[in-house]
Amino acid sequence: MNSLSSVLGIRVILGLAIVSTMLCAAILATNDISSLDHGIILMLRSAGNGGQPYGPPWVDSFVRDVTALGSFGILALSVLSVTTYLVLRGKRADAVFVFVTTGSGWLLSHALKFAVVRGRPDIVPHGVTVTSSSFPSGHSMNSAIVYLTFAVLLARSLQDPRLARFAMSLALIVIISVGLSRVYLGVHWPSDVLGGWAFGAIWVLLAVAIHRRFTSNV
Repeated sequence: MNSLSSVLGIRVILGLAIVSTMLCAAILATNDISSLDHGIILMLRSAGNGGQPYGPPWVDSFVRDVTALGSFGILALSVLSVTTYLVLRGKRADAVFVFVTTGSGWLLSHALKFAVVRGRPDIVPHGVTVTSSSFPSGHSMNSAIVYLTFAVLLARSLQDPRLARFAMSLALIVIISVGLSRVYLGVHWPSDVLGGWAFGAIWVLLAVAIHRRFTSNV
């Protein structure tokens, strides 16, 4: 697992770049919400029960737990813990890589929200309190940046390709789950989540490319 291209594949990388660029351009140009966005959110709701999500109460509780994995508090604690561990292990270059990649990614997500200023879904009740604009989904983008960064570093250190694939797969499962939870809770349009995933993945790819260029052990 010596390169990120062996983990995700160059075609996936290029595809994410194209999709995210087109998506952001379309939203910036029209600031419109597609019928598909509306349809997916309403599909998850019970029309005869005040727009509440389908499923028993424990599902709603579980989804709230999952969405917390993409919250600022959980991600910040995770980044600080991993960064401190890397410093104590003498891996200062990796520690800087983690801290700078995730910190700059967080700033980028807020800059994109400020630039696009897209409204939150208003067709269903929100399952959690939100205050910022909608595009991109900060939970989706920042969880993609943090967990992909962790997975790349871990996968690179593992000798067994199966374990490396497991690390990446686990990160992807968490990232996808966080994004889907935002739609289920009615606080993001599906395209917000797709944009967050795409921009987050691309940000990590760029960071890894820069990190590899300036360090000899990547």
